Amino acid sequence: MGTLIVTEFVTLDGIAQAPGGPDEDPDSNFAFGGWQAPLIEAGTGDVIFERAKGMDALLLGRRTYDIFSNYWPNAPEEIPFTGLLNSVPKYVASHTLSEPSWATTTVLDGDLTVAVNELTDRHDTVHVIGSLNLVQSLLDARLVDQLELWIYPIVLGTGKRVFEHGTAPTAFNVVEATTFPGGTTNLVLTYDGVPSTGDMTVDEPHLRPS
Repeated sequence: MGTLIVTEFVTLDGIAQAPGGPDEDPDSNFAFGGWQAPLIEAGTGDVIFERAKGMDALLLGRRTYDIFSNYWPNAPEEIPFTGLLNSVPKYVASHTLSEPSWATTTVLDGDLTVAVNELTDRHDTVHVIGSLNLVQSLLDARLVDQLELWIYPIVLGTGKRVFEHGTAPTAFNVVEATTFPGGTTNLVLTYDGVPSTGDMTVDEPHLRPS
């Protein structure tokens, strides 16, 4: 069984809508498309690519697929991601895409859980980038093995979130945590079951009211 790894770029208040540009996802008149661009720090791109280059398959939602397929086939060759994304097998979870134009692309059909399990049986490392609607379905179905969050020091107050209301309660292990000089923080998380609870007045007696 292979590993499914999700990478998301998020604000402090959990917004992950349209980090890359103003036209990326204008749903609900989102006014902050491209919010990530002014916050990019030196060195983060190298880390993102080092993590990504281990993929042997890429799974995307329809909107992110359209953005990627419009850019990467003609992107400059000197960008490390160009060769990687154009050559790796790509899969799209979509009920509306029938004839993908980007080479090495397959459209998934049928039940998402079955399709993703077949992918991880076939590939050692499947990456998902962006694709918020798809990611929320993957999280709810407990199909995400590793979640990589790139958290930026900004609050937007509106927009689509990685963890929307109704997301399945989940506990995570922190595998790695790195903070860059400008405040960008990268968390690498793995699934650790459901959240547990306690009582601080019992577990921490010194916190009891006097």
